[in-house]
Amino acid sequence: MTSRRNFITKSALASAALVSAPFNTARSETKIPFAAPQGLARTPIDFPAIHGIGGVAFGNGFHKNSNAATTQTLQAAWDNGVRYFDTSPWYGLGLSERRLGHFLFEQKREDFLISTKVGRVLEPNAGFTPNPDLLWEGKLNFKHNYDYTAEGVRKSVEDSLHRLGLASLDIVFVHDLSPDNGDLGKDWVKHFEIAQKGAFPELTKMREEGLIKGWGMGVNTPQPILKCLEVADPDVMLVAIQYSLAEHKNALNEVFPAMERNEVSAVIGGPLNAGFLANRDRWNYGGKMPQDMVEKREKMNAIVNNYDVDLRTVALQFCAAHPVVASVIPGASTAEQSAANAASFSVKIPADLWAELKEEKLIEENVPV
Repeated sequence: MTSRRNFITKSALASAALVSAPFNTARSETKIPFAAPQGLARTPIDFPAIHGIGGVAFGNGFHKNSNAATTQTLQAAWDNGVRYFDTSPWYGLGLSERRLGHFLFEQKREDFLISTKVGRVLEPNAGFTPNPDLLWEGKLNFKHNYDYTAEGVRKSVEDSLHRLGLASLDIVFVHDLSPDNGDLGKDWVKHFEIAQKGAFPELTKMREEGLIKGWGMGVNTPQPILKCLEVADPDVMLVAIQYSLAEHKNALNEVFPAMERNEVSAVIGGPLNAGFLANRDRWNYGGKMPQDMVEKREKMNAIVNNYDVDLRTVALQFCAAHPVVASVIPGASTAEQSAANAASFSVKIPADLWAELKEEKLIEENVPV
């Protein structure tokens, strides 16, 4: 079985080829310039390609998506080599898991990798009314309660298995246990202490039982990741909106080195900052676009356009180039977006483009590209 250290080393060697060669998008018997990571410590987790897909849109994130459109989006992803799917009970209050499970029911279990999340337990809510402060559109029929206890995460995993129609999971992330979660605020530390005694050892127990293959944190800030590395034994972290072409300094210099020392790999969530780096007028999960980021994007576009590639492609390959990264999971609402994201990993990006971005101080000098 491949150790974490070997996994990181192999990824580092492979990433050296990126300046002159594109990423592979799926496994092949032929020689490929960028080999997908082959596993994590103690667990047979095998990321089948560097790119996957995030499930926010499948839960009607930002706007409504029909069942048919979701199926078309997932089919386009599958047809373009995507075999890693990330979801959560939180995404549409169960809707994302239900839709993803419906699609994956037609696929062979050994052909795909799936991750979901714990921390919120859903309860039926016949009187559901949409909350304008949330991302989720449509009538969803559930409410949620935070629960990071052992019993809570066990129930959450079992509920997810029912919604997905599966008997086991590959990865479980402890979700939104973070100071940026407005529901928790400063109390996130108290919830972390509950998780340290409850969720973390219970997920390790599930890993030993074979119910899951690995676990980690799924958060938007560095503090919970660093604390978890100190007190528990995670396998992989979902590093969301912390490592992107637009913002990456802290993850690069603080979070990733700590993960590498602990031989823990990263899945990059929000690699496009919720569409911002695909030139959408949106920044992360809500709120006004920061003016400094808008100006930075304008400068990046000016450079990127000279090389006959688009900003989305550069942003996605940027995230994939770091040796700690096992997978990058942009979201998609349409089949066209899904296919475009997958295609971005096969584009050859000139080394001069990366050099110019560094020269103009738009990305960190020490960042792998």
